[in-house]
Amino acid sequence: MNVTKIDEKYLVSTFYVFFLIHASQTGIGMLNFQRLVAQYTEQDAWISVIIMGLSTHLIVWMIYKMLLPSYDILAIHDLCLGRILGKVISTGLVLYFLLMSVVVYRTYIEIIQLWIFPWISTWELGLFIGFIIYYFVSGGFRKLTGLAFFGVVLPSILFFTLYFPLRYAHLDNLIPILNHSFIDILKSSKSASLVFVGFETLVVYHPYIKNPEKSKKWAHIALLYTTFLYVVITLVTLVYYSQGQLQETLWPTLSMTKIIELPFIERFEYIFIFTWFLVILPTVCIPIWSCTRLLKKMYKMRPKLSLPCLMIFIYIVSIFIENQAMVDTLGNLTNELSFYFVFLYIPVLFFLFSIRRRLTNR
Repeated sequence: MNVTKIDEKYLVSTFYVFFLIHASQTGIGMLNFQRLVAQYTEQDAWISVIIMGLSTHLIVWMIYKMLLPSYDILAIHDLCLGRILGKVISTGLVLYFLLMSVVVYRTYIEIIQLWIFPWISTWELGLFIGFIIYYFVSGGFRKLTGLAFFGVVLPSILFFTLYFPLRYAHLDNLIPILNHSFIDILKSSKSASLVFVGFETLVVYHPYIKNPEKSKKWAHIALLYTTFLYVVITLVTLVYYSQGQLQETLWPTLSMTKIIELPFIERFEYIFIFTWFLVILPTVCIPIWSCTRLLKKMYKMRPKLSLPCLMIFIYIVSIFIENQAMVDTLGNLTNELSFYFVFLYIPVLFFLFSIRRRLTNR
């Protein structure tokens, strides 16, 4: 079975799971998820966000049930699917994590071009951001954990900016409550999944956690905090925008920062976008590191070789994505894959794992 014992000097403390999971969920989607969630449920969108947030706890519970000490997704695939089929599925997982990175990487470039530097080409911005990503990923998992820590702590001051839209709030935008069918609420919850996925990289870095059994509570605390954060942002958005305005606004969170007026800063949204780079970095770097980890265990490909190849691939793909429509198409495809991987594949894998363990125990 594909089980590897990690040297203790490469392990991270248990409580860092909070930062790893929350940083993986808080990224580019926070800037525009409200429009998609409100598409089916309008003023009841916050209910859909709560439902989706609570459902992630069940998925994390399943993951921890499968991830025995020193286990990762490769060991689970070998146990449940066999070595050959497990290797095929794990290779698909590499492509999935790579696609996640491409979407966040290219979408942030698009934001920079739309809001700040429209005259800078994609290849120039992509090259600069790519070198930063390469630096952090090449530093190993412990450096990525530190990046996740600062990516959660330092930009947290930006959430106080939600006070400014509340000065123009219309609380009657939230009524009537529960005015939509259960089916519509479920559809809206599915749309909300785009900001809750990302935590599934836990199936790769689980062996790098000291006392992983004790990290469960930190994982669930991270999910609760993420849910609370997204519910608050959704409520603020709903009371600030009318439904007509919201559906016509491409980046609702960014647009709300444009109303902030400070005596020493004229364009606060520029500060917000550049600071947000710290937030999106973990959502790109952790999946890329997961790819290098899987490739090393499956094909004995050293990260010194696989990482440059992955970065070149991401860079080339981003150049061929030429406009906002292509970015949106790729993002929608990734959101669909993420939803089915997290909320369909992981439960199916958990079912197979439970049967296999029961038969083995007998």
